[in-house]
Amino acid sequence: MAENKRNTNKNTPQTAIPEIGRLQPQARELEEAVLGALMLEKDAYSMVSEILKPECFYEKAHELIYAAIVDLALSQRPVDMLTVTEQLKKRGDLETVGGAFYISQLTSKVASSAHIEYHARIIAQKYLARELISFTAMIQGKAFDETIDVEDLMQEAEGKLFEISQRNVKKDVTQINPIIKDAIELLQKAALQTEGLSGLRTGFDGLDKITAGWQNSDLIIIAARPAMGKTAFVLSMAKNMAVSFNLPVALFSLEMSNVQLVNRLIVNVCEIPGEKIKSGQLAPYEWEQLDFKIKELYDAPIYVDDTPSLSVFELRTKARRLVREHGIKCIIIDYLQLMNASGMNFGSREQEVSTISRSLKGLAKELNIPIIALSQLNRGVEARQGVEGKRPQLADLRESGAIEQDADMVCFIHRPEYYKITEDERGNSLVGLAEIIIAKHRNGAVGDVRLRFKSEFAKFMNVDEDVPVQEFTSSMAINGSDTPLPIAPKAPDFLTSVNKNEMPF
Repeated sequence: MAENKRNTNKNTPQTAIPEIGRLQPQARELEEAVLGALMLEKDAYSMVSEILKPECFYEKAHELIYAAIVDLALSQRPVDMLTVTEQLKKRGDLETVGGAFYISQLTSKVASSAHIEYHARIIAQKYLARELISFTAMIQGKAFDETIDVEDLMQEAEGKLFEISQRNVKKDVTQINPIIKDAIELLQKAALQTEGLSGLRTGFDGLDKITAGWQNSDLIIIAARPAMGKTAFVLSMAKNMAVSFNLPVALFSLEMSNVQLVNRLIVNVCEIPGEKIKSGQLAPYEWEQLDFKIKELYDAPIYVDDTPSLSVFELRTKARRLVREHGIKCIIIDYLQLMNASGMNFGSREQEVSTISRSLKGLAKELNIPIIALSQLNRGVEARQGVEGKRPQLADLRESGAIEQDADMVCFIHRPEYYKITEDERGNSLVGLAEIIIAKHRNGAVGDVRLRFKSEFAKFMNVDEDVPVQEFTSSMAINGSDTPLPIAPKAPDFLTSVNKNEMPF
């Protein structure tokens, strides 16, 4: 009987949600008060324009009235009972909202706009609650559908939730005094540094001098054509930051597995050719060299994630946790074009890349750390002729001009030797040299920095840092001969000084 009574109750509002039997969050009286205040006070719209959109209103009539008010405000016409009535008439919505009589009733229900901003925020909160209810109901319905892949559904859920959160992100303005205080503190901190750096050191002296270190909240794009050494560059930098300066760094590798990435780090640190690390065919002195140098990597604050096809929403979740739990100071992504924004609809790949780059910039600001994203360049570089023609340009950034727009800094890696250019215009050798071209620097100077690149070790270093690797007498000084010794088939016993079970390769 209870069921029949509930179904036949004439007083049951039509706005009830059948699945849960509750009314949707709403604030009809506040909607009326806000609309009335907007038509009474000429400056009222400026107080709520950033808080409310027409769809925030629960009542359809109120949504149409507010849309008419927005039209008037955007065309810089006065907003009052008469002009709103006339605008609704032009839109063909006057009778739908209840006619001129209903408009006059709204103005009679409020005395002033004194609390209009507070009321508007409540309306916006109710709208957000309705959006979340609709979102969860949609996800719940799809979760019961066994034909839908759960992983795809999770990606879609993340995307939709991100859209809702971004739609409602608002930040109040700040009076300048506390900002001045923060700026002075940063200035004093930089002054205490002997190098005069205010940001994170990379270990590349020339680059640090131009940039003053990677700055918090910056999105830094490092771009190059394939085979230029993008991954080698950021791995060399990550090693410098984590090992030399004890700065926690997170590496998101969408292209390589964790083991492949760590093998590259081992090649970089131990200066043993990569093909030998892959095959394990090391000479005895190389095993000793490995044993001696790999200790630098143990306990280094480097955190690696090799999730393939990482979405920008997954990255946000993981990055927040890394900063909270491990105090990460810098995030590196290899590389941007392999990311996606699953769960959101885009007309083109360019629009998706734009969303990704914009989200990365937003994340850098939110976490207040630099985010470094590698990026591919298009083939325009290959088509150009001459020494200068091979130098990358901002127009060469692949898939989206938004990358250039969103980035605080864009750096290119250029190795003239790759294009068989072995001398500069002055006849100086370019063999083994790489240029880091700072093409965009929102908060500083642009310029070029030369580094040395040791291709056999996938390693970048300062030009004046090319010191021969320490020679180990146990293997290289036998009878004064430099003749290579036979390749050892396995690691010698002295490698037990490092726990073999923890070796990352």
